[in-house]
Amino acid sequence: MDAMGNIAVIGSGSWATALAKLLLGNRDRIGWYVHRQDRIEEFMRFGHNPVYLSDVAFDTRRIDFTDDINRACEAADTLVLVVPSPYFKDTVDKITVDISGKNIVSAVKGIVPDSDMIISDYMCSRFGCREENMLVVGGPCHAEEVALERLSYLTIGCRDTSKAEAFASVIDGKKMKTIISADVNGIEYAAVLKNVYAIAAGILHGMKAGDNFLAMMVCNAIREMARFVDAISPLENRDICRSAYLGDLLVTAYSRFSRNHNFGSMIGKGYSVKAAMMEMEMVAEGYFGTKCIHRINGTGPRVEMPILECVYDILYRNVSPRRAVEAITSGFRY
Repeated sequence: MDAMGNIAVIGSGSWATALAKLLLGNRDRIGWYVHRQDRIEEFMRFGHNPVYLSDVAFDTRRIDFTDDINRACEAADTLVLVVPSPYFKDTVDKITVDISGKNIVSAVKGIVPDSDMIISDYMCSRFGCREENMLVVGGPCHAEEVALERLSYLTIGCRDTSKAEAFASVIDGKKMKTIISADVNGIEYAAVLKNVYAIAAGILHGMKAGDNFLAMMVCNAIREMARFVDAISPLENRDICRSAYLGDLLVTAYSRFSRNHNFGSMIGKGYSVKAAMMEMEMVAEGYFGTKCIHRINGTGPRVEMPILECVYDILYRNVSPRRAVEAITSGFRY
């Protein structure tokens, strides 16, 4: 058996569905935890996820579905966690079996809200998982484009790069290329921050601030990301311009598939935060990430983060988008 062994997907949203499809391109079988039995029954009846990426067909005979997370965990050697961060803690805290020796792959592009911890830190703290067994999937990649079989790139991070290579081999394909990294924490924090900056980009779009100003904001956002990530997780020779950092920021800030951008756009157009959240069909994880990073930075590195503070003021202090944006423009670095 290879280094990854039996693989189970934990989660049933669009990104979980896209990753499951990739895995089945290289695996005979996978396990799949879906929290609702009625969704499993519909999936098996129609051969596709009934809610997300429903155009993607599956051979359900090759999938061991279960609505029991502990059953999925017991049967697997590698767990691929793909649960939106606001629901992550409630989901994984149902695990009662020992998973400390398993490979844990986080494809969660967010942070655990109640603890302000990135996923790898939470899994090591809560379940005793080993750092060398923690893997992370980084962008730039939208589930929708993976489903459309458009050429895409993912970064697989693990302190043990041989394990990153092993997982890469089970998602590689003609339309999926992988990059290996040892920067687990940096990739995770960057994934949280790019959602925050995508909200900022959406706000500017909604305000009709123009492409010129948006480009300047994104240039400053990547500098801000670098300051924070380098302060909270120092790593020699980290290149912030690589795809897991800058690439993921760009695709999330500009793409029509970006829920965080779309959420921000509604705010920029005058929607209240509550109304925008009600309008969204999927979770805008940057809303929660903004508050978490604001707290982490305030008690930890305390680096200069004007764009994050701008988004925080709009989302949590009810400052008008125009006023909040105007307050930071003079500080932009050219």
